[in-house]
Amino acid sequence: MPAYDYRCTACDHVFEVTRPVGTTRDEACPLCGATTKRIFSPVGVVFKGSGFHNTDYRTRPAEATDSPAAPKSNGCETKKDSPACSSCPASAE
Repeated sequence: MPAYDYRCTACDHVFEVTRPVGTTRDEACPLCGATTKRIFSPVGVVFKGSGFHNTDYRTRPAEATDSPAAPKSNGCETKKDSPACSSCPASAE
């Protein structure tokens, strides 16, 4: 059951009432018995999983680049004129 917050119009006392959804009833202040007003407050929303713009299209944090430049994934050296590249099939790229 949801909890609803109320504020007394006379003494500003704030209290919470738990009751089923859809039931409406005027609450009286438990301290002075005066009329009350319902307080509306924001609720927390958590977007989990795919299908939400903020989870699907957010920018990814940059990876740390503290280490020196890593060799290419195919193991080729960066200089194409080295002796090791003469027999490498990737040197034709």
